[in-house]
Parts: sequence; structure tokens; C-alpha cells
Amino acid sequence: MLKGSCLCGVMAYEIHSDLGPIVMCHCSRCRKASGSAFATNAAVNTKDFKLTSGEGFMAEFESSPGVFRVFCGNCGSPLYSRRQITPEIIRLRIGTLDTAIEGKPSAHVFVGSKAEWHEICDDLPQHSERP
Repeated sequence: MLKGSCLCGVMAYEIHSDLGPIVMCHCSRCRKASGSAFATNAAVNTKDFKLTSGEGFMAEFESSPGVFRVFCGNCGSPLYSRRQITPEIIRLRIGTLDTAIEGKPSAHVFVGSKAEWHEICDDLPQHSERP
């Protein structure tokens, strides 16, 4: 089991499965939502994700049609995103994990729209969009 939380600690969650592939997303929406050059995400089956505290603080924003970004309404920490067309999967922001993981990022996605000021300095595969 993996555990995670938001910055202020009011929202906490558990994951009762392994993480999917970890990817670094460079799309403009992830950059805006994270305030950084990219967001580091992993797919998680919705059925394996359990919010253990802070449900009343959960907020979400529809960043594009059918795509919702879920965050703590108290501290603003982004927790995950969900898509209406794939309700069985969420994309967890792995920076919110409190449990150490062994997995490493496997790829960069949406590098076709990456920040011009950021240079990718690793040998991971780079995809112009989502493969």
C-alpha cells in the first residue's frame, strides 16, 4: 500500500495497487497546474485509490472539456487528474506520495509544447504527444 497527502496534510489517500508507468508531462496545462516545467504523473486504477481524510476540502477544476484536476481546497496541492472518457483511471501527481517508491520515470510526454526555458537532460524517450 502507498500513502500520500497534500501540503497542509488535511487531505490524505491510500493506493492499494502498484503505480502505472511514471511519465513527465510537459503540456501547457500541466505546467500551469504545477507551476513548474512539467508534472510527474502515474496512472492508478480508480478502484485502488482511497481518500482517507479531507473529502470536504477536495476541489476540482475542469481544465479542458472532460478533464478535471483535483486539488486540496485549503493549500492548493494538486493530487490527481481524471478524465470523463476513462473513469477507471486517475493520473496521480506522484510528488504527493509520502511512501517511498522504487519506480522511476519512463518517458517525457507532450515535449512538442514543453517550456522553451527547460532543457531535458536525460536519455528517457521523448514523445511529442501522448503515445
